[in-house]
Amino acid sequence: MSMTVLADAIGPREGTARLAKQAVLVVLGIAALAIAAKIKVPMWPVPITMGTFAVLTLGTAYGARLGLVTMMGYLLVGALGFDVFATSSAEKFGLTYMMGGTGGYLVGYLMATVLLGALAARGWDRSFAKMALALVLANVLIYVPGLLWLGQLYGWDKPILQWGLTPFLVGDALKLVLAAVLIPGLWKLVGNARG
Repeated sequence: MSMTVLADAIGPREGTARLAKQAVLVVLGIAALAIAAKIKVPMWPVPITMGTFAVLTLGTAYGARLGLVTMMGYLLVGALGFDVFATSSAEKFGLTYMMGGTGGYLVGYLMATVLLGALAARGWDRSFAKMALALVLANVLIYVPGLLWLGQLYGWDKPILQWGLTPFLVGDALKLVLAAVLIPGLWKLVGNARG
């Protein structure tokens, strides 16, 4: 059973106005992803970047199709050489950066976006428990290609889990809880505004 995702519940729902809304949401989403990637919150053992939080919330709020278009737009902007990724810089950007250690995680972003959008369309974004489970599954989809790519790139004899997983678990758990509270909370606001 397909339900409405947040992006569909707000604003025009059909015709040219809906297409204009979606175009604006894609542009705003790309900007939000780029800004969030650069936000670093001090944390142990490594600072938290808010990029994955933006991916998780946008994937859920936008749904699978609009979320995927937004993520692909973000990756295209990055591939063209704009400094939109967490650790990209003037010296290291574009495809060179994307084919480095982050490459697998960027593929995971696409997979997580589609999964979250599909689950949101089934109503998983309306409750904390289902939203939390969806976010855990999405995080797995981000980590698996990320770790596989790191192993392929640097060699399986290297401490791949210490490089690409364990330092980020605490921060990711906090972002997961935040997103699991935020999205169902936004649904309550939308419902109250209509009631």
